[in-house]
Amino acid sequence: MADTIPVSDLKDSPHCEHPCLGGIRLVLGGNVFGWTIDRDRSLAVLDAFYEAGGRMIDTADGYSNWVPGHKGGESETIIGEWLKTRGVRSEMRIATKTGQGGAPGMLAPDTVRAALEASLQRLCTDYVDLYYAHRDDAATPLDEVAEAYDQAFTSGRARELGASNYSPARLSAILAVAGERGLHPFTVLQPLYNLVARAQFEGGLQDICVERGIAAFPYYGLAAGFLTGKYTQADQWAGTARAHALDEAAAGNGWQSLAWLRRIADELGATPAQTALAWLNTRAGVAAPIASATSPEKVRELAMICDLQPPAEAFLANDARG
Repeated sequence: MADTIPVSDLKDSPHCEHPCLGGIRLVLGGNVFGWTIDRDRSLAVLDAFYEAGGRMIDTADGYSNWVPGHKGGESETIIGEWLKTRGVRSEMRIATKTGQGGAPGMLAPDTVRAALEASLQRLCTDYVDLYYAHRDDAATPLDEVAEAYDQAFTSGRARELGASNYSPARLSAILAVAGERGLHPFTVLQPLYNLVARAQFEGGLQDICVERGIAAFPYYGLAAGFLTGKYTQADQWAGTARAHALDEAAAGNGWQSLAWLRRIADELGATPAQTALAWLNTRAGVAAPIASATSPEKVRELAMICDLQPPAEAFLANDARG
């Protein structure tokens, strides 16, 4: 059985042997593996992430079931092959999830148990460092969900537990259930949060994280690539795999936020992508952002946020306008 890792270690200790020890960190998103990049390119990205000092990867058992002919688990399988062939499992922190669609019963104890075993097989490991409920399952009683995840923790198959895409009310409720029953609670949250998508996290969820010491690992840190700054108009992404997400990122004041981001990046001598992730790392309750990359060059660029130390005042204007 693997020793448990306290959530304080996930939040405060370095994920990588890098000069940024104790500073800004990055989690590599695995949603692109087997989707927008194939096996070989995925392995190259993982190699580059490791070589750059990266030590935490995020995936899910549903990735990439939205691709015709895929059934889910493709990302985990690629990561598992990489962990096994490179011999680096003990150095890495691996996070995965189940319950992607939030369908009734997906977080029932037997279903979670079977899903975790299947993930472990694909990942070529006997434990994951972090196991998430991907989406809330309104049909399964909260005490059963809490028991399912507590079993994953006490068995040693999951070193820490997390929730993703939960509302403040439901997160508070399941934390209360776990507390009342003496079960290991969710100690990590994975919310949608970035410079142009702030409403879901800021407020209730962020308050819970700060008050209870829950570590937030925001996903879509680069808003599906919108915050990389490579786009100047919407027709540049028409027909691409991420078109819908990019449309959402650009809606409202997206272009204005991107213009602000480009200006601040220039002032810092950084790229927009690095600056967007650095911004996330200044947010209360955030442990580290999650960002995916489709090339070794992009991984190396993102990893350089470990060396980016923006002064606090750099982000004040954007904070004020929210």
